[in-house]
Amino acid sequence: MTLRLNCVTGAVVVACLATAAPAVSQQPNARTIDSIFAEWDRPDSPGAAVAVMRRGEIIFSKGYGSAQLEYEIPITPATVFHVASVSKQFTAMAVTLLAANGKLSLDDEVQQHLSYVPKFDRPVTVRQLIHHTSGIRDQWELLAMAGWRLDDVITMEHIRSMMRHQKELNFEPNSEHLYCNMGYTLLAEIAATVSGQTFPEFTNARIFEPLGMSRTHFHDDHEMIVPNRAYSYTIADDGGHRKAVLSYANAGATSLFTTAEDLVTWLDNFRHARVGGRAVMEQMQEQGVLNNGELVSYARGVFVGHYRGLKTVSHGGGDAGFRSFVTWFEEPEVGIAVLTNLHSIQPRRLALEVAEVVMADAFPDAKVADSPRDEARGARLPFAAFSDREFTDYTGVYYSDELGTFYTVETDGDALVARHRRHGDIPLTSIGEDEFRGDRWFFHQVKFERNAGLVTGLRVTGGRVRNLWFAKR
Repeated sequence: MTLRLNCVTGAVVVACLATAAPAVSQQPNARTIDSIFAEWDRPDSPGAAVAVMRRGEIIFSKGYGSAQLEYEIPITPATVFHVASVSKQFTAMAVTLLAANGKLSLDDEVQQHLSYVPKFDRPVTVRQLIHHTSGIRDQWELLAMAGWRLDDVITMEHIRSMMRHQKELNFEPNSEHLYCNMGYTLLAEIAATVSGQTFPEFTNARIFEPLGMSRTHFHDDHEMIVPNRAYSYTIADDGGHRKAVLSYANAGATSLFTTAEDLVTWLDNFRHARVGGRAVMEQMQEQGVLNNGELVSYARGVFVGHYRGLKTVSHGGGDAGFRSFVTWFEEPEVGIAVLTNLHSIQPRRLALEVAEVVMADAFPDAKVADSPRDEARGARLPFAAFSDREFTDYTGVYYSDELGTFYTVETDGDALVARHRRHGDIPLTSIGEDEFRGDRWFFHQVKFERNAGLVTGLRVTGGRVRNLWFAKR
């Protein structure tokens, strides 16, 4: 393990920066940070890597637990993690660099660069993809609805096919903010098309190499061997661990492979702006604005917010058992990265606990609430009893031309179920007239539609796909 500290005892060593800036511990208490990760600091547990950079200097860097349980290989600062949606800020940076070079405009229609994207009723722009305001449907939910498992091998071509067949948008572009992974896959495709390089080649040449991020790459080949990589895990029913398989062969929304130290090196670019320049790094923090003038918290691949009165630029990610979180504190100029390989670990909480240790004297005296986080709220509706005849109205085979897949709605005793050949039975619970709730994340709500009293189809809504049409056969 690498630990860039001079202290050899548990004493708290605090040094103040210049009086003009908030104070930050130059040598944080190693034992205090160790205690934050103590639960996973053993060879028979997955764990985490953490790195802290202050004004260009890594002041703390350490690993806890195992990168690969099969061989009890320890996590170190050099361990390479899949960081899921933390990838998005690099995809946004790639497009922002191309725009700064005059290679594209953020107000270009997406189809100007990607001919396979369908024309919708309203134009969709590059800028709307960046801020998640395009209305385009999310790739992971579409794939799941179509019968895919997220541990299948999922390639760029599979996602292009999903995009190619989209029939409708979730909402009018720029009228809402709804997180959309498909948008960032399209941004990576745009960067590749405009630059004439593959997306991994472009990001390596323009971002990673100039910053010295030698252990970082976009991973679009699931068979590629990566030295020092971590594998991901979940908690088994017996309290042990199970491997969480991840076989993505796509990049843009996800699939950045990197280390904690490389990520804080990137965060420090918000300070010195050696890659991109000051204007580009300021643009990276420009938040989206909806048609009604409302400002959204999402900027360019990052959330802009506050923690205890200090401005933060942050993002988290989660795929399979990987969980990650990075945050940049603008005023103390401190970057923190926490990367984990166990689905139950909460890296955002851990990163903020590390911030409390490293920046103990940097926060304003008054306790200021963290940036609000939206939570889904929904009323519980009473179960509506149905007669056998009404159940019969719903039963049948339903087909989505957009997904190329079937669901069969049938009765199972006194219940209604939707059946799929890969997903099995999805119980449907009544929540209103012709409306049901499913128990899967991608099959959350079902509304049957009628014509002249006869059921003609149904629309399925998940978290990031709305009203997807299935015609009754």
